[in-house]
Amino acid sequence: MRVCFFGTPSFAAPTLAALVASRHNVVGVVTQPDRASGRRQPVTFSPVQALALQHNIPVAQPATLKTPESLDAIRAFGADIGVVAAYGKILPQALLDVPPRGLINVHASLLPRWRGAAPIHRAIQAGDTVTGVTIMRVVLALDAGAMLSRIEIPIDAEITSDALERILATAGATLLVETLDRMELGPVEEVPQDESRVTYAAKIQRADGDIDWAQPATHVHNQIRGLHPWPMASAIFRGKRVIVRASRLAEPETAGRAPGTIVRISDAAISVATGAGTLDLIELQPESRAPQSARDFKNGVQPKVGELFSRVTPA
Repeated sequence: MRVCFFGTPSFAAPTLAALVASRHNVVGVVTQPDRASGRRQPVTFSPVQALALQHNIPVAQPATLKTPESLDAIRAFGADIGVVAAYGKILPQALLDVPPRGLINVHASLLPRWRGAAPIHRAIQAGDTVTGVTIMRVVLALDAGAMLSRIEIPIDAEITSDALERILATAGATLLVETLDRMELGPVEEVPQDESRVTYAAKIQRADGDIDWAQPATHVHNQIRGLHPWPMASAIFRGKRVIVRASRLAEPETAGRAPGTIVRISDAAISVATGAGTLDLIELQPESRAPQSARDFKNGVQPKVGELFSRVTPA
């Protein structure tokens, strides 16, 4: 089939690469407009745009998908079907009507759980033990279309969101091509989502990284994993922000200790009491400093048992 691909970030790149390597023909790529990477920095290509240019695929970067001009540009690709993977904007109905076979989406969750912007992060934060990828029909409602295929992926108890994203991106790319192959041969069953089981994965905000030590150790550990590499979980120590980059659950030593209290210090970890259980902080990053091991934090900052990590925003 002739495919128009919609995507922007690194999650989408494996799907585009798999399509290019398949028997299908990627006739055009639609991606977000270029943006400067930082103040006074040159404009950089998105991972999807860079890959498209590498394979000499025509690229469109409309500021909006609602104008007749942008729709005409996409229509000119002459695609049979559209494939979406983390494009980054809501697609209007006028666009959904352009390809004769509509659009399908690579979504990084087992729908209907975790519809929305941040399914990978929210699955880890919630302590889910399994996630996956769903190939779904794109409709005007958020991630509400019928499901064409899905694959389950276990969530390791120590994995971070960026590592899980890479696994899901690869799995989703394979599943997408397999689904297109089946669609080319004939009708594919489209299973409606169970609306009674819907959960939403709200967009990640910087404030999500504020550690509440009154929560159980498992909750804080999942927060640290789920918000890596952005915005990262953080707390205040001696009046300055400290990012907690990695942690592990520890044997409880919380008797009589307020949440946030340092209960044990070693080269391996800075152990902190929580609302239920103890959490070992094994990689930290003091404000305006490089990431460092617990040993380097111990030797440089010289924390003491009984000192307190507090919330960035007081409760």
